[in-house]
Amino acid sequence: MARAALVIFMICYATAGTAQMAPSASEVANYDGLFKAAQNGDTETIQRLVAEGADIDARDPRDRSPIHVAAFASQDEALRALADAGADMNALEFQAYDVVTIAAVANDPELMSLAIELGNDPGLTTSPYDGTALIAAAHLGHVDVVRRLIAAGAPLDHVNNLHWTAVMEAVVLGDGRENHQAVLDALLTAGADRTIADRHGVTPLQHAENRGFTEMAARLRQRD
Repeated sequence: MARAALVIFMICYATAGTAQMAPSASEVANYDGLFKAAQNGDTETIQRLVAEGADIDARDPRDRSPIHVAAFASQDEALRALADAGADMNALEFQAYDVVTIAAVANDPELMSLAIELGNDPGLTTSPYDGTALIAAAHLGHVDVVRRLIAAGAPLDHVNNLHWTAVMEAVVLGDGRENHQAVLDALLTAGADRTIADRHGVTPLQHAENRGFTEMAARLRQRD
């Protein structure tokens, strides 16, 4: 019964965990000023509006600032222009996502690396689950993103409010296939703690064994 409950929870969490809310079509249609310029990647307008005194950290009705809008639209140059104008690169929107985590979930490694270069801390606590970009990327099997976050110094063993780490999420929310295997290998090679259990005391190795993830279980048994 406990295992069935875990499966149901995993499905619900996996859905919710990726349900970041990009601006809707109606929101985009109503944008003006810096929000519209960020959405469209219009760097000249961003520079002009800032020079005219526009609030670089203004918020839309869902507490997104222009940097979040640029991130959801994958507008790298707009993000750079906003950062150059002094935007708060560690700002969180209404679901507590920053640009790095938005890009990590979208599997947009170039924009994510740019955000880090521009001052976005790769280790911020983000999301309704008090997680990190690394946990989100591990959950989704985004290998390049995970490797870049590790290289940028993201915390390997952050425990979210579900008592899961990036290692745990790669196993519990992964599919056991190549991408999640590569994520797990990257984490363990970097020194992530493979022994941190969930709140019920079940370790990543035990979860891998229970799910029949033979390759992941074997990797978790290794000692680098």
